[in-house]
Amino acid sequence: MRKQSILVGVAIVIIYVLFTNLSDIQKNEEVLSIGDEAPDFLLTTLEGKTVNLRDYRGKGVFLNFWATYCPPCKKEMPFIQNQYELFKEKGIIILAVDVAEPQPVVEKFALKYGLTFPILLDLNQETMDLYDVAAIPSSFLIDENGKVVDRITASLTESQIADYLKLIVPESEIDKTSITQ
Repeated sequence: MRKQSILVGVAIVIIYVLFTNLSDIQKNEEVLSIGDEAPDFLLTTLEGKTVNLRDYRGKGVFLNFWATYCPPCKKEMPFIQNQYELFKEKGIIILAVDVAEPQPVVEKFALKYGLTFPILLDLNQETMDLYDVAAIPSSFLIDENGKVVDRITASLTESQIADYLKLIVPESEIDKTSITQ
């Protein structure tokens, strides 16, 4: 009887592991890949403005998923702000998607860190799920045509952010830069 119980327990564990792995394989097929169209979303800014990703076609988009309670997010936010100031005139927009936090908490954080780029509220984590974000911070580089250029699932240094933003400067802005130099 004891052997039978152990065998049943082992069988349950094996079935669970197999099911979990199959679910992960199916889920991974849905993960955004480089070159995929970035899924559109509709979120609200701290100022109450509604934002669609498609509103930024023609610009390079640095899409960052974060939260105020995340230490690596706190560390990289000033770097993101600094680089936004340098790249906003070069056709780059930064969209920072806060994940499931109350607006007053996010507003206080944005004020404290002097954040001037659009901060979007993903209260139900629908956009986070749409982009299959499992951990924060996570960032997506989206080119002027709405295609995913890269997906970064780690905290970034300021020089890394600058290097990534260079990858998504729209061609029309690159042409202007080369003409004026």
